[in-house]
Amino acid sequence: QVQLVESGGGLVQTGGSLRLSCAASRGTFSVYAMGWFRQAPGKERDFVAVITGSGGNTDYADSVKGRFTISRDNAKNTVYLQMNSLKPEDTAVYYCAAGGSISFLKFFRVASWGQGTQVTVSS
Repeated sequence: QVQLVESGGGLVQTGGSLRLSCAASRGTFSVYAMGWFRQAPGKERDFVAVITGSGGNTDYADSVKGRFTISRDNAKNTVYLQMNSLKPEDTAVYYCAAGGSISFLKFFRVASWGQGTQVTVSS
């Protein structure tokens, strides 16, 4: 089963940018659709963005469309989340996930989760 490790979180001011990375090991990375989710304190985990195994298709939550971009490099077994124009409401722990398809991921049918990385946006 694929193992996932996120990195790149941190503290940023409103309007700033961060790029999260998720490195995969153990498994054939390119067969997995990949996604990013987030969980704010006291709230449920929410879908943020997904990408197909080939990288040809993506989908985003309405709250991040136009600001966040998901991408992947299958040669490096890594998926990225570029976050621009960050807002305080983007503050959360961000989780990387692998699944069989982007539809599965959007319905939280996840094969593997990462441990999460904290993103804090100050106002």
